[in-house]
Amino acid sequence: MKILDKTRLDSTAQGLLHREIRSLETLQHPNVVRLFEVVDMPSRLYLVMEYAGGGDLSNRIHVEGRMCDHFAKITFAQILAAVKYMHSLNIIHRDLKAENVLFTLSGCVKVADLGFSVRVSNRNHLLDTQCGSPPYAAPELFQDEPYLGPPVDVWAMGVLLFFMVTGTMPFRAETMGKLKRCILDGSYTIPPLVPAPCQRLIKGVLKPRPLERYVLDQMLGCEWLLPVEFPWRFGTADRDSPVLDVDNNVADEETEIRSAMDALGFTEEHRRNNTLSDSRSPVGQCTASCCTAPRCPAELTPSLWSGAWCGTPNERACGPIGDSGTPPNSAPSHEQWQIPHTLNPGSP
Repeated sequence: MKILDKTRLDSTAQGLLHREIRSLETLQHPNVVRLFEVVDMPSRLYLVMEYAGGGDLSNRIHVEGRMCDHFAKITFAQILAAVKYMHSLNIIHRDLKAENVLFTLSGCVKVADLGFSVRVSNRNHLLDTQCGSPPYAAPELFQDEPYLGPPVDVWAMGVLLFFMVTGTMPFRAETMGKLKRCILDGSYTIPPLVPAPCQRLIKGVLKPRPLERYVLDQMLGCEWLLPVEFPWRFGTADRDSPVLDVDNNVADEETEIRSAMDALGFTEEHRRNNTLSDSRSPVGQCTASCCTAPRCPAELTPSLWSGAWCGTPNERACGPIGDSGTPPNSAPSHEQWQIPHTLNPGSP
């Protein structure tokens, strides 16, 4: 649960918060963190969100080391599924990074923190707000020109993939100016320990020119991910449709949920009059939380995840990393490296 003191939120923070709420109310996918309810009190705002008790990707790699190839595929496939789903609804995340990739206790991925997200009218819609974390920022974000949203998310996914399979960041520098130069030049080296199919995917994604960059469908069909089954639907979900409609054929577990809600006094009329997308409706969100239990791959079990990491930080072939993917104490953290004039909630 997020508890926010409304008296301490300036206009910028309020804009980002409302943007995140709007995006989360729209999204219903097993790999996107769920917003169950918003409780708006005079001085505080309570966001009741899905619990992800397995930590975030950044912390896990810092502690456990880089991911082994098999589990990197499973994890990246889920991130890809989440982003593909968001883009199908014309929602651009714009702040994909390891700290925003969460895990449930069973290892299911949950993409979180949509404060910088924006909904565009179409995929050719140009954006002009520079935002996100610089180590994950696409080259076009440093050029002070309008940019397309989807390629920015694709680039960040390439940085994420590099981080997952090597334990370090592709673009590293001691200063913001040097980091910007590295990203604009597209200068990085993939360690030979990374399998060739994965290297080809990284190179296809981390192309400086956005129109030459892989699109999501190319990533889905790449050789490296061919052995991976995508259990998640990629299409648009209609969150306003009654999940427990009496005219539909429902699974046994949904029938049990309906019976339980009936016992609590939530009638069919209540469910129809309170949509799942209204986070301020207790009835709608009670229905949503009961009916949208996440599904994860069967192979994501705690026992198997214990072998997902290749060594400890001291044993990594690529060396230890700090918060920004650079050697410890050599660079500021992501929070200190926010791109200037990024926080402008009044514009996309």
